[in-house]
This record gives sequence, structure tokens and C-alpha cells, in this order.
Amino acid sequence: MLEVKRKDNESFESLVRRFSKKLMQSGRVIQAKKIRYHTKPLNKRAQKLKALRREEINDKREYLRKIGKLDEYLENKKRIVVKKR
Repeated sequence: MLEVKRKDNESFESLVRRFSKKLMQSGRVIQAKKIRYHTKPLNKRAQKLKALRREEINDKREYLRKIGKLDEYLENKKRIVVKKR
């Protein structure tokens, strides 16, 4: 825990400035920013399922583009959903 005590006749602004400087020098801010958006890596099974789903969606999108119905399909749906077999 970082602790800064107020000196005699020290203004609040200078106390906050000193605290901020010590906080930056401690490296806790950088560490917190690094781990803020950290997500656990997917396991192999989840990676494979995600890749298969992505491939099915791309195939369906390509098929709709070839037959000329992609635009009207996208207007009706926000996402392309592939039925599970």
C-alpha cells in the first residue's frame, strides 16, 4: 500500500502531486492497465469450434454473395446464423 503523509504547510495540490508521482514510480498503474483487459486463452477445443463456426459463416456469406442475395439477407438479419447439424 502506498502512503504519503502531509508535510507542514503543504497544500493539498502538492500532496496529490507527490502521491501521483510516487504512484507512477511504483509501477502499480502500469501493472493495473496491463491486466485490465486480460482474458484467459481459449483451450484447443474452443479454438477449433470457433474456427469451424467462422468458416461456416464465411461459406454462407460467400454463397449468398454469389447468388446475389447477400444485401437483402443482411438487411433482414444483423448476424448470419448457421444452423447446427
